[in-house]
Amino acid sequence: MTDTSTYLAHAWAARSARAPLAPLDIPRRAPTPRDVQIEILYCGICHSDLHYTHDDWHDALPAAFPAVPGHEIVGRVSAVGASVTKHAVGDLVAVGCLVDSDHTCPNCRAGRENFCPNQTLTFGSRDRHGTAPMTFGGYSSSIVVDEHFVLRVPTNLDPAGAAPLLCAGITTYSPLKRNGVGPGKKVGIVGLGGLGHMGVKLARAFGAHVVVLTTSPRKAADARRLGAHEVIVSTDADAMAAHAGSFDFILDTVSAEHDINAILGLLKLDSNLTLVGAPPKPLSLSSFALIFGNRGVSGSNIGDIGQTQEMLDFCGTHDITADVEVIAMQQVNEAWQRLEKGDVKYRFVIDMASLKVA
Repeated sequence: MTDTSTYLAHAWAARSARAPLAPLDIPRRAPTPRDVQIEILYCGICHSDLHYTHDDWHDALPAAFPAVPGHEIVGRVSAVGASVTKHAVGDLVAVGCLVDSDHTCPNCRAGRENFCPNQTLTFGSRDRHGTAPMTFGGYSSSIVVDEHFVLRVPTNLDPAGAAPLLCAGITTYSPLKRNGVGPGKKVGIVGLGGLGHMGVKLARAFGAHVVVLTTSPRKAADARRLGAHEVIVSTDADAMAAHAGSFDFILDTVSAEHDINAILGLLKLDSNLTLVGAPPKPLSLSSFALIFGNRGVSGSNIGDIGQTQEMLDFCGTHDITADVEVIAMQQVNEAWQRLEKGDVKYRFVIDMASLKVA
């Protein structure tokens, strides 16, 4: 019997590592005074959904089953708690990678919830409210979230295309903003996938001269369509040499093994390369590539809640969304197989109306 403080939501879940997703009704808490209840309209598919449910990150983030993934959520507010002031029923809203934090640590007090040591991820974290052992994500009909972690979606944006902004968008926006990307800057985007295509769109909107680095000549036309001014095929030694020491900033979005040292040689003195891709094996890094150019290599997390809202507003102003292929929930296992092969331009997004189909 369901507790009166909870209700059941329709979802698709993996019941064990690498098991196909299948329907499952999951408990959601009834809204507390601080909560926003959201009817989910669309949820993007991120590669981390696969990694988690496949238990690829067991040492750092062991998977708990059943697992309902999804942290690129766009929906409409269906109910609000008595203390909620930021959102109202009917609002178009979004939820990203976080649904809670401890609100008291130094990082939270500084508005950097994404570095809270006690953060609650949208899926796969201990559920603070005890509704379930672990949090369930956005591959579901609804979700209930503390209002602080609920974001406004500009109404001019296509809701399906906006969903991947909650991960791919903020993951690329944050380092571009932090590194001063703008007019007069030459910026390299390494890789043209789910993250890379967002990096191109955002860097172009910031006013930078955008150059895509890719191993695939076939991607050149699409890179220019997305906003790149130039394309370098990184296996072409002459092309790489022609651009040596000319970049103000490089954003590396590649999650496969690749030669980062050749890319570092493209940076100007005192410039930085930021990694947002996560190769499964450590990259080999030559200290000389850094020392002789006074260059730096850094990583970048998702942005905090304030910056994520800033990113959404920026995308609204510049009419930026992800390039997506919208699918029904019943196609999710096929989509995951295609994603593992790189067969998508550039993100899959699930239409949650399909959950209502028997």
